[in-house]
Amino acid sequence: MARYTLHAAAERARGRARRPARTVAAVTAAAAGLVLGLGVSAPAASGYGGREGAPAVTRAGLDPALVAGRGARVDFVEQEAENAVTNGTVIGPDRSAYTLPSEASGRAAVRLSPGQYVEFTLPRAANALTVRYSIPDAPQGGGITAPLDVSVGGGRRTTMTLTSQYSWLYNQYPFSNDPQGDLLHPDWWITECGCVPAATTPAPTVDKPFRPSHFYDEQRLLLGKRYAAGETVRLTAPKGSTAAWTVIDLLDTQLVGAPHVEKHAANVLAFGADPTGRRDAGDAFDRAIAYAGKRHLKVYLPPGTYQVNRHIAVDDVTIVGAGSWYTIVKGHQVTLDTPAPDGSLHTGVGFYGKEAAEGGSHDVHLSGFAVEGDVRERIDTDQVNAIGGALSDSTIDGLYLHHTKVGMWFDGPMTGLRVTRTVIADQIADGLNFHTGVTDSSVMDSFVRNTGDDGLAMWSEKTADARNVFAHNTVQSPVLANGVALYGGADNTVTGNLIADPVREGSAIQVGSRFGAQPFTGHLRITDNTTVRSGPFELNWKIGLGAIWFYALERDIDADIEVTGDHFLDNTYNAIMLVSDFPVKDKYAIRGVRFKDIRVDGTGTSVLSARSAGSASFENVDARNVGAVGINNCGSFNFPASGSEFTVNDLGGNDGSGTTGPWLASWELPNTITCDDRPPVVAPPAPAPWPDVLR
Repeated sequence: MARYTLHAAAERARGRARRPARTVAAVTAAAAGLVLGLGVSAPAASGYGGREGAPAVTRAGLDPALVAGRGARVDFVEQEAENAVTNGTVIGPDRSAYTLPSEASGRAAVRLSPGQYVEFTLPRAANALTVRYSIPDAPQGGGITAPLDVSVGGGRRTTMTLTSQYSWLYNQYPFSNDPQGDLLHPDWWITECGCVPAATTPAPTVDKPFRPSHFYDEQRLLLGKRYAAGETVRLTAPKGSTAAWTVIDLLDTQLVGAPHVEKHAANVLAFGADPTGRRDAGDAFDRAIAYAGKRHLKVYLPPGTYQVNRHIAVDDVTIVGAGSWYTIVKGHQVTLDTPAPDGSLHTGVGFYGKEAAEGGSHDVHLSGFAVEGDVRERIDTDQVNAIGGALSDSTIDGLYLHHTKVGMWFDGPMTGLRVTRTVIADQIADGLNFHTGVTDSSVMDSFVRNTGDDGLAMWSEKTADARNVFAHNTVQSPVLANGVALYGGADNTVTGNLIADPVREGSAIQVGSRFGAQPFTGHLRITDNTTVRSGPFELNWKIGLGAIWFYALERDIDADIEVTGDHFLDNTYNAIMLVSDFPVKDKYAIRGVRFKDIRVDGTGTSVLSARSAGSASFENVDARNVGAVGINNCGSFNFPASGSEFTVNDLGGNDGSGTTGPWLASWELPNTITCDDRPPVVAPPAPAPWPDVLR
């Protein structure tokens, strides 16, 4: 079972905004086809399509009725390209890493050759749109630009300039922009050869580009007028495009209101800020903030694009924009002459509170603007996040955060932060991380898409995060790691979220004792969340994960943990997994987790995969379309005569079945060994409304 062990260097590699060294599976013929924009078949994606030409509205690639009450309440309407009218080619569905469809919402998209189009019908009035897309990288890396023609209602055509400068990463963690680069860490074990290349004779040859990923980007466009429901939006890759292909994943459309005006405020224009973006506005922002502090005023950022190439320090200040579509704070990444004391090699646009060691910042309120960064590589010591520092008793509302390393990274101790109605897209690392002693804080009604690491995380390194809430957020397509990650902490809650399409080395929800985190204490409540197309293949271990997975790596997990009211839909492998890493399998256990009122609609393998010592209880867990034995109970892989080291407690009401009969059968209880290390996958059908007779 050595292949079930992560390389030890992986867990030690964590620093600021750091994740373990990622070692993943071979670049197959499917991945090679990716560079040409080809689709590869795999377990089916689920989507909701209307009749041809009619609006096909989705949420996370699903009929919205299936996720009612879950996820962020957003102002836009989502439409998947594969449900639209096109003369291009639908690619996917595919859930294999390193392919264009696998990173697409719903695991499918539309590929356009020059001259081809995809056409959507507006389901409601709109004057703004967001296109999620991919175009090829430059042969030597660094990205290209290419046009995309946009016409609405058959009227005048507008051209968007797409770019791949912020996508296309390669190689081993922390990744590279060079498609022709050699291994970053030849002394790390890799799955491609099942060896340590530097210690192997003859040295293995790996394909180039090696492990391409992070293919997608998004771009927003104000249309200049209101278009009625029923009008069409046609996206065309024009003839003669510099891109050999253009992949369209989805279109978001919305009706944006008039710019917000804050009359009694310190207007940054009065302090010399340039709204055209030609001159740096950082000093003008500082002057406006200082003046506002003396006069007890808000700071107002009127419509415009403001160039800011460094951190704006914030403490006891309210900064209000005209709305994230109108007020854009945009900067270049700047290389520092010498590394900063925190190890940063670069700086860039961002709003930062004081460090916790300096007392942190308080009463900071940021709302109504966008932050557009310029981060194209992952350097974990760099402080190039959109929002950072320690912000206590503060609020963040209605921001759009794009192309930074992490949308929001908070280093505590700090308390009382509220994040609401914020969109975080196309990050190199996390979407948001509560790191070290963040307490009594929340993230609500926020939307996170295309992160290069965890979408939303609580990381209790050194000091426990406590009494925090992630509620009614949507996390889509994290390329690496998890949708929601909980690393230790006390009395935290994850509720009402919608989490879709994690690609590799993570899943929808992870509860992990890892990364030096403090233990889980008190209670942990994971309630009323919906996951879809999760439970992916883990490329290091070469096993299927669960949509929710508990991972005991550095200590036991034995807090008061309840998973209640959650829906696990269209799971690639398992719905639920509890696992301890193989070297510590006889040292750490996961005990007493309670699952209640759960719906499982479709698993490629099992409802529960237990690969740890410990126990869990199940009550009113209904499952259907289960592809393998309901409980795959391997325990700690010692296979004693007394049965598995993992005990399953049936508290009643556990209904439904799959290909092998009832998912929770009496013969499986309490600890029958039913271990199939890598059971065959039976792709489930698309999720459907749940019959009341099963409840």
